[in-house]
Amino acid sequence: MSLAVLLAGGGSAGHVSPLLALADCLRRRDPATTITALGTAEGLEARLVPERGYPFLTVPKVPMPRRPGADLARLGRRVSAAVRAAGAAIESTGADVVVGFGGYVSAPLYLAARRRGVPIVIHEQNPLPGLANKLGARCTPYVAVSFPGTPLPHAVHTGMPLRPEISRLRREEVRESAFGALGLDPARTTLFVTGGSLGAQRLNHTFGAAARDLLAAGVQVLHASGLGKDVPLDLGAAPAGGPAYVVVPYLDRIELAYAAADLVACRAGANTVCELTAVGLPGAYVPLPVGNGEQRLNAEPVVAAGGGLLVADADCTPDWVRTTLVPLLGDPAALQSMAGSAAALGVPNADERLADLVLAAVVGAPASVAAAPAGRT
Repeated sequence: MSLAVLLAGGGSAGHVSPLLALADCLRRRDPATTITALGTAEGLEARLVPERGYPFLTVPKVPMPRRPGADLARLGRRVSAAVRAAGAAIESTGADVVVGFGGYVSAPLYLAARRRGVPIVIHEQNPLPGLANKLGARCTPYVAVSFPGTPLPHAVHTGMPLRPEISRLRREEVRESAFGALGLDPARTTLFVTGGSLGAQRLNHTFGAAARDLLAAGVQVLHASGLGKDVPLDLGAAPAGGPAYVVVPYLDRIELAYAAADLVACRAGANTVCELTAVGLPGAYVPLPVGNGEQRLNAEPVVAAGGGLLVADADCTPDWVRTTLVPLLGDPAALQSMAGSAAALGVPNADERLADLVLAAVVGAPASVAAAPAGRT
């Protein structure tokens, strides 16, 4: 008898991306597995999940009010409605196990599953867990985390589930074809700059202003600006035949950029950090200066191991690029050493480890079967 799995997570790519990676892994293992995703009608998941070919059900969004008032008074009714909707999803799909990735939709699913005695698996993407997964971790011994040391009970380190295009990337094997696809010179050191799909104004302005210095040092740059974002380039009198500074709004195949790059300048979201370590790339991490410093926490273990640099958003200036990045990009031995240190922390098969945990939950096996050992696997 094939399994029926109900996955929940949404509101951000940080929740949806690992959800889809796990769904794909479970489907590869057994095409007869029934996989359904649960989310909100307003979130990214409402578009991304059906595009990947999975059935999608919705529950009402229940944001936590930030201050006392009418919204707080209505919270109980909203939670009850969301739990009822999640329970209906469990029953209509005949779910044998539920898997939550945090966010608004996961907490109602945890509560509904506990009431019905359905096994619960949790995946937490960040070193500081969110409220939904803190609640869920009280309901199950099957708790997976992307980063070692995440403070949740029963946590096992599985890593971050990633798309196979990234987790199975062998940079050396596709490097030459990546250069051709991106219009880059395979003989030059390559810097990849990305602020994610939305771009990052700080990175766009800083690296655009330092373009002349990078090109003068013989470094070619691939810069993903974000849709609708500009990179004001200061190229000076760039000589013909020199390195290129290529600006694109978005990359459908970011794995090609990873294959071509020697160093990546980027934000430090959990997915980005886990992708770079999985493929063995050093990062110059510029954490987004919001919240409780979550992005800095994502990057700190990699930097401490020698797999990257960390610079505060306010300190990411053209002068920092000139004095810190340009010399590093001119030192192939240092880049190679950093790449090795980053790869030592990567868990490319995190999707398989999380799938192992899901199957362990179904049969009641120990959660430790999915724990990731230290280093690359």
